[in-house]
Amino acid sequence: MKTLNREEILDILYGGAILGTGGGGNLEKGIEFIDLAIKKGKSFRIASFEELDPSDIVVCPYSCGAISPLSEEEQKKYEGLPVYEEEYHVKALENMEAYLQKPVKAVISTEIGAGNIAKALFCAAMADKVLVDGDPAGRSVPGLQHSTFYLNNVPITPMSVVNKFGESLIVRDVVNDYRAEAIVRAFAIASQNTTAVCDHANTAKVVAGSVIVGAISHAQQVGHAYREAYAARHDYAEAVAKIGKGAVALRGKIYKNDWATKDGYTIGTMMINGTGSFSGNEYKIWYQNENIILWKNGEFFVTVPDLICVFNDDAREPQLNPYAAEGENVSVVVLPSPKEWTTPKGLQVFGPRSFGYNVDWEPMENKL
Repeated sequence: MKTLNREEILDILYGGAILGTGGGGNLEKGIEFIDLAIKKGKSFRIASFEELDPSDIVVCPYSCGAISPLSEEEQKKYEGLPVYEEEYHVKALENMEAYLQKPVKAVISTEIGAGNIAKALFCAAMADKVLVDGDPAGRSVPGLQHSTFYLNNVPITPMSVVNKFGESLIVRDVVNDYRAEAIVRAFAIASQNTTAVCDHANTAKVVAGSVIVGAISHAQQVGHAYREAYAARHDYAEAVAKIGKGAVALRGKIYKNDWATKDGYTIGTMMINGTGSFSGNEYKIWYQNENIILWKNGEFFVTVPDLICVFNDDAREPQLNPYAAEGENVSVVVLPSPKEWTTPKGLQVFGPRSFGYNVDWEPMENKL
């Protein structure tokens, strides 16, 4: 078991922002959560599964909702309601523990994304738990069913759901994870497009056999490679591609980024003209919170479950999708999917056809 310092946490969060493929939550807000816990004198501990007892209870706290900024109309709908920005994720964990009537030993991040890793770390620190080094996605994903828990038939219920206004519920039973997604997404839509969730309560033995072990360490390695290259003024996109065993798919300039919040997701299309050695090519990225499909000159190029990671080269940071601006210079790195998503069931759940596109996944190395 190890206590993480702030620099190590920042590497994890930056790695999460990169592997978040344009989603996974806001990096700046994630850092704010970490600094808040530090200000309160809390510490952040990470453990391997081997350091837990097989019977220890592990839960999964996170945020569910859209990543787009709120409109004035959306903000006005909730005027006068109390807001608990700091506490409601921890409350979801506490409500779960009370429902289980058993102590929770550890938490696990629901995905590799800057916001949701930060929420897991924050909950662990504030509730005196440890973060376990694993994750059920290996990247950021848009839906609750996009989980290796689902691939391994681990039940998502009971679910503790709490919004920022302090309203809460326990979901005891669902037909399947798709129904869980629909139920929680509806609660999020009624809660200013975001809600805290805590689910997948199970033993460390079951969780260890159902997730991508070492995923947090991988995020830290990616973030560290990015930070070192950034500090040395080296090519951070190439550094990330190298550590992630991927490739720089394009460099270009955004000429359009249209998005809207629909059914609790941020859905949009980013258009990019290639520059430098990529000049003469036009690229399009479609996202549903996360980057899902990349086209090159009108042809399918790279799709989920492979990772399409966009960097804002003007700010020299990972790009959160709805904030990408016209005229922005970008680099796009493509990384190979965790193997768990490349199985027949994994592709059925999280391949391009699951988003309504009539194309089969091809490994990114076949395209680049």
